[in-house]
Amino acid sequence: MKKNLGRAVLAMLIFLHVEIFASTYTWSAVSNKTTAYVNEPIYLKYVCEFSDSAEFFTIDFNIAGEHEKYLLKNLRESENIVGGKKISSYEFVLFAKEAGKIELDFDAIMKQTNKESVENMVIGRDNMKIGEFVKKIIKQEVLTLDIKETNSTIVGELGVEIKKNEPRVKAYEPYHMQVVIKGSANFEAIKPIAFKIDDVKIFAGEVERKQELSEDGESGEWSQKFAFVASKDFTIPKIEIEYFNLKTQKIERLAQEALNVKVEGGFSKEELLDKADNGGFKFNYSYLYYILTFVAGFLAAKIKIKKRVIKLNAEEEFRKKIDEIKSLDELMVLLALRDSKKYEQIILDIERKKLTSLKSAKKMSKLI
Repeated sequence: MKKNLGRAVLAMLIFLHVEIFASTYTWSAVSNKTTAYVNEPIYLKYVCEFSDSAEFFTIDFNIAGEHEKYLLKNLRESENIVGGKKISSYEFVLFAKEAGKIELDFDAIMKQTNKESVENMVIGRDNMKIGEFVKKIIKQEVLTLDIKETNSTIVGELGVEIKKNEPRVKAYEPYHMQVVIKGSANFEAIKPIAFKIDDVKIFAGEVERKQELSEDGESGEWSQKFAFVASKDFTIPKIEIEYFNLKTQKIERLAQEALNVKVEGGFSKEELLDKADNGGFKFNYSYLYYILTFVAGFLAAKIKIKKRVIKLNAEEEFRKKIDEIKSLDELMVLLALRDSKKYEQIILDIERKKLTSLKSAKKMSKLI
């Protein structure tokens, strides 16, 4: 009896503490700009400052994501105790999708542990659920933004770099080039570059983006690699990307002039294959994938296959060759000669080191 009385008194003291010394809080909201251009980064910060450590409070403030007129990205979220008071901060970066007025009218949900939940935890009642909350919706200060048009989907401060070799190659040797755009901007708006050149096989890599979000928006780089394969001289067209420069507040262009590539005499089999230590051949990785499809016919005509005493049909011959392969490099060449399109995924997986087991690669090649 005394034990139960003691627990009841403890619960009463907790209730009195909650009632008399209940936490209070104040919200504030700020943006670093009230006027901006479409797709220009706007920094937002919402802060909830409590009167004490507010151990019974939690906050739901999930506003990031796609909205009708803007995109809101999470930057940081923090919770600290300063001078015995809890301070919860929520930081975002906003990118407007269209010109006009935007009103940011958000709600935060304040969740406070109620008396029943405390009683349940202290006294141990079985008829109450642990973790019950009293919820209260708090409307945030309305922030108004005036958004101006730019006439360009790409907005920021950018520079372009073209990484390329000397514009002189042999026939069927890939000429490599990489376009790198650096700076701060909404990189997602930069579309992949597409070239079209008569009598030139063009291999375009996937766009790669390395970017970091900060109060000033997204900074980093956008890049795309290309390989051009041809049997005669060709010209890579001029590259031109239009964007709105926030510093000058004008439409500007990232440009690279047209590039003339000189194509000389072709390769021999020995130049396409490297001699291995064990006396066999391994594929030269510098030409991998880009030229497999294009030179399959060329290799088939150049490489002489010794006649065998035992006559096998085409499929049996192919399977026997697979069994005799000693390395993944040799297997890639064999598959390219057989049917580069059919075995493209295996070739790519080996080249990208997703497939590293020769035994597994052989097995997969036979199953296709």
